[in-house]
Amino acid sequence: MRFAIQRCCTTADLLKQYETSTDGILRHLGVDFVDIKQFNCCGYPLKNIDYKAHVLCSARNLALAEREGTNILTFCNCCFGTLKRVNYHLRESASLLEEMNRDLHKEGLEYLGGVEVRHLLQVLHGDIGTEAIQDRMVKSLSGLKVATHYGCHILRPRDIIQFDNPIAPTLFDELVEMTGAKSIPWARKLDCCGSPMGGIDDELSMDLAAKKISAARESGADYLCTACPYCQLQFDRVQRILVSKRNGMQPLPAVLFTQLLGMCLDIGDQMVGLPQNELDALGVAHFLQ
Repeated sequence: MRFAIQRCCTTADLLKQYETSTDGILRHLGVDFVDIKQFNCCGYPLKNIDYKAHVLCSARNLALAEREGTNILTFCNCCFGTLKRVNYHLRESASLLEEMNRDLHKEGLEYLGGVEVRHLLQVLHGDIGTEAIQDRMVKSLSGLKVATHYGCHILRPRDIIQFDNPIAPTLFDELVEMTGAKSIPWARKLDCCGSPMGGIDDELSMDLAAKKISAARESGADYLCTACPYCQLQFDRVQRILVSKRNGMQPLPAVLFTQLLGMCLDIGDQMVGLPQNELDALGVAHFLQ
């Protein structure tokens, strides 16, 4: 397996532990990946501002990966959803592909539609497989109760994204339970975390997050678990603000799935990066066996 990594714009500054834990896991499991230095933002933030610029951003990265002879792997749900949608529309619309290629030709690029976009969770679950990963584990998180949060962009629209059943997904839960942890059922599991409303209506954004956090706590979860930078920031940085503003709100720390898996594979504390989480996540280590 060889992939070009589409890194999320936010992770380099705000969530470096997602990058280091992902890189550490991929290397440990023998996945060959490259960073294409010319990659730009996937275009997600431009979708409702300039649709053609949004499409061109993804088309350019798809063309760069195609020139490199690789598929694209991303660990951001927004990047994944954006690249999948653009790839789908470019393959379905000859006129759109022709228009994008006119701009790409200015850089000596062309996209022919030969790249597949994969989320990190798909690579772990389907390409490598849970059994093969478990064979490499040296520790277990037995006894840890986790509330998995899928995030919106990884599930819908189903026909384009093709990740899992958007109504009753199980893929993420199976990966969490591979670590020995228990993925518990909980209300609001598939609700939005509220991140897209940040900066537009901060109170609504925090209300959505607070309802999810309360539901996860009531389910008996020890931690929330995410696999999306924006969702993790919502449940980590924004939750810290929530706890400080709303009297009586009890925190429920969030961890990245790559942090859980990284501990079980023993890739090293520095790569896992638990101290970099805003809310105290070091308690996860107490469950390691």
